[in-house]
Amino acid sequence: MEVDEQSLSQSRTKKSKKRSIEEGLNEALESVKHNPGTKHENLQVKIQLFQEQSNKIPPLLAYFPSGYNPCKTQQEEGGANEPKVKVFRNMAQRKSNRLQVVVSPSGSNVDFVGSSYTGEAAAAQVCRYSLGVLDKEAGTLKIIPIATNKIFRLEPRVRTSETSNEDASMSAKSELTTDKKDMLDKLGELTALYGTKRDRKKRKDFIDLKKEADPESQKALEKKIGEVAFDKDALANTSAVIARNIPPHDVSATTPPKAYPLDKIILKGDWDFLGDIYKLVEAGEKVANTAYPHFVCNRIRKLDATQDETQKWQLSCVFSYITHLVKFRDQFSMGQTASAKNHNIPSIIRHRFMNMFTDPGSKILASEKIDLLISYVLVLTLHVDGFRTDPSDIANDLRISKVDLRRHFLNLGCKLVHQSSVLYATLPVPLNFPSENLRKKRRQ
Repeated sequence: MEVDEQSLSQSRTKKSKKRSIEEGLNEALESVKHNPGTKHENLQVKIQLFQEQSNKIPPLLAYFPSGYNPCKTQQEEGGANEPKVKVFRNMAQRKSNRLQVVVSPSGSNVDFVGSSYTGEAAAAQVCRYSLGVLDKEAGTLKIIPIATNKIFRLEPRVRTSETSNEDASMSAKSELTTDKKDMLDKLGELTALYGTKRDRKKRKDFIDLKKEADPESQKALEKKIGEVAFDKDALANTSAVIARNIPPHDVSATTPPKAYPLDKIILKGDWDFLGDIYKLVEAGEKVANTAYPHFVCNRIRKLDATQDETQKWQLSCVFSYITHLVKFRDQFSMGQTASAKNHNIPSIIRHRFMNMFTDPGSKILASEKIDLLISYVLVLTLHVDGFRTDPSDIANDLRISKVDLRRHFLNLGCKLVHQSSVLYATLPVPLNFPSENLRKKRRQ
């Protein structure tokens, strides 16, 4: 009984739609009858109303606001040289509704271009449209509904020999880009006024990144660099510093954190992708020993002891970065571990690691690249432990001997001290690197 009622309601809806259309046509005919100057012809036709079907493309309508009439132009030319009509679809997205219609009159360098995302389609849909096809011989009037995004406003575009039909698409893209830019600017203003501290920080970092990529900013920076007076003695020792293959550092720093600045090791664009440990701790979940290095698991309690949320978030990001570095080395080593194979490194960070630590086309890390990666890990462990760290657990994570690990710490300018039968690595400032001869003798 329920099915019969539903089918009955559907049939009533179709009849009401058909009745409304017929009434609209009758009103139009009556208005024609009352106009004595209009010639009209009475026809008995059968009205067929077609609904939208997902498996069929509805008709496309286009109009010329410039006054161009292709039919009239063709009649004046004797019916020859019909204008070419092309329809383009955005194939980058599956089932995309982005269409573009291009009408190219013959013998002219002007194209008429309309799209389904500008002009009529971009306006509010305040009414519905239908297309009627009258067949006098068959006595039928077929009415097909047309969506607003299938009505194209064909604007004239001058075609050049180089760009052909690309001007229209570029103008549409520029309009969309302008609208998007305005929306992002407004969103940024709202974030600055009412956003959280973390969102405002993200916005500031995003603006700084845009400045770094701005060509004008780069020119101004190069001009300032050219005005700086360089220390010739420091430049003379540049080759020795580069040969050490260590992270960015400041030889004249007066405090250990400034000797190896954290913002030069973990770049601005990486911090937003290092929140996995922070989310685990906030959710009260345990950090698994199989998924994270022993160094991180042994010091995860530092997060609970940190009261400042900003410092807590920063420390958790450093833990995550150490984890990605250790797992990245394991993924490119001969004895790859199962945990490293299943470890997911964010694409932006993995791309940075590939540029820093790998050679093009190589499936393993070169020895000097491994030394650089280990130096990055050790510097971060110094930051975590307040520049006085016990390297025993990180040696197990990196799968290197304590003797080799000492060599790496000394190469970074660290000092090794024993206290209660435990070896600690500290970082005195200013940095004092061992001489090249001493390094070679220790390797031998």
